[in-house]
Amino acid sequence: MKFFTKRLIIVVCTLSALLLNTTCTNKKNKVDTRTIFNYNEMAGVSSLDPAAANNVENIWPVNQLFNGLVQMNDSLRVIPCIAKKWYISDDGLTYTFILRNDVYFHDNKCFEKEKGRKITAKDFVYSFNRLYDTRVSSAVTLLSNIDRSEKTNYKGFSAQNDSTFNVYLKEPFSAFLSVLTMKYFSVLPYEAIELYGQDFRRNPVGTGPFKFKLWEEGTKLVLLKNENYFEFEGPNRLPYLDAVTVSFVKDRETAFMELLNGKYDMLSGADAFNINEVLDKNGSLQEVYSKKFTLQKQTFLKTDYLGILIDENIEIVKNSPLRIKALRKAINYAFDREKMVKYFRNNIGYPAKAGFIPNGLPSYNDSVVKGYSYNPEKVRQLLMEAGFPEGKGLPEITLHTTENYLEQTEFIQSQLAENNIKISISVDKASVLKQAVASCEYNLFKKSWVGDYADEENFMSLFYSKNFAPIGSNYTHYKNPEFDILFEKVIKEQNRAVKNSLYQQMDKMLIDDAPIVPLYYDQIIRLVNQNISGLSTNPMNLLNLKAVKKVNAK
Repeated sequence: MKFFTKRLIIVVCTLSALLLNTTCTNKKNKVDTRTIFNYNEMAGVSSLDPAAANNVENIWPVNQLFNGLVQMNDSLRVIPCIAKKWYISDDGLTYTFILRNDVYFHDNKCFEKEKGRKITAKDFVYSFNRLYDTRVSSAVTLLSNIDRSEKTNYKGFSAQNDSTFNVYLKEPFSAFLSVLTMKYFSVLPYEAIELYGQDFRRNPVGTGPFKFKLWEEGTKLVLLKNENYFEFEGPNRLPYLDAVTVSFVKDRETAFMELLNGKYDMLSGADAFNINEVLDKNGSLQEVYSKKFTLQKQTFLKTDYLGILIDENIEIVKNSPLRIKALRKAINYAFDREKMVKYFRNNIGYPAKAGFIPNGLPSYNDSVVKGYSYNPEKVRQLLMEAGFPEGKGLPEITLHTTENYLEQTEFIQSQLAENNIKISISVDKASVLKQAVASCEYNLFKKSWVGDYADEENFMSLFYSKNFAPIGSNYTHYKNPEFDILFEKVIKEQNRAVKNSLYQQMDKMLIDDAPIVPLYYDQIIRLVNQNISGLSTNPMNLLNLKAVKKVNAK
């Protein structure tokens, strides 16, 4: 037993030395000068494979481990990454990327002598083609415009040489570069896939500022500094941090206490802590926390809304009062968005005074696209127009939501009742709601849409008639031929001013036809320890740690 105990101590000390650079001796402890950024992810991480980077909890660590051809800066501009420059053909169908020659994969046993090799254009051909495999990839629909016809020799991607990579499209697509900033399109080595197979999800090999060390699922993820990373800030090679650790504490009160105790450097999201305790009603940090933490708030490309199923070819819509446009517009006027954001979100976010396109995208302009505001007189007029004067004869309508949004929907319910529109609330599990909405089983439902990439096309695609659910994401089954014509036009348009005008026209149509009830445009919110610097924010809510610095407590 003594022998076993001694061996256990040795193993624990060795692991501590690897992760924390400490020693297990009787000598006087030295001050640990390594800088480790720690954050908590309540939802957990399910995969470190870029092909499965379909939610923020996976995207954040994948962003530290992998790079793509291009990247998005904090102003949502596409800038070089592994591709140092690119060219687009006059017809908009061929994209040619010229690669850097100083980018190497992380050292890993999948390589000869376990030494990471230089990336080539063939690695991008391999990585992009892998995304067609539905067993590993969540990005198949994003490849629908890739031309793999006889014209391109049935190859949508090609390596002209080691440093030149080509992509071929069926039709011009002005948002294509923005799509390529998604983590799906990261480069990875074929050697790692051949060695690890399906287990690549927990043995990632990339080119990013940090490299994989260990992942105890549900407990801890550890990433270490990539000493050979190719990006610099001035004369300084990035990253500055020595390591990143991610914890997976599900209870927000426990996680908040760990933040207060110094274990975490950041908590992110309104659900990560009790906003009523931490923030005042104006959305500012309570004084008791302001000396230790910085509150980061940033426009988020996310629109929260109520969706309304309006396709009269669906049985549950045929007799639903929501098929009447005047009633849908009455609902939009029947509650106060500003009060809802102030009292139920502590002013996190912006009342949706425009259309579906959120604050933060170039075409957003609430003086051009005029949305809905609280107006009881308008409600009265529209109810009469809909055939329900003072609400008489209007059946009760069921609104489906989840527990997280119950207070908000109860507020809407109360205000609608004051305006003679009665609704009941059905609280579903998130998975049940998601499936039912996709299957067109609910007339009225609470949803949100987060931008996958920084282009309005990603938001307007929800209302394109060829994207009807369950195949696509048009959950309301909205169909407007004029809208479709503009959608097909704008996705080919490269001129930003013209795009803005077209998107604004489309957003006005949505306001007038009212297949949705826009609620608010969300904000990113983070509590960050004041010993952290260089942690920027961006409307995509992408976590970038390569330029972060940390001052250790003395």
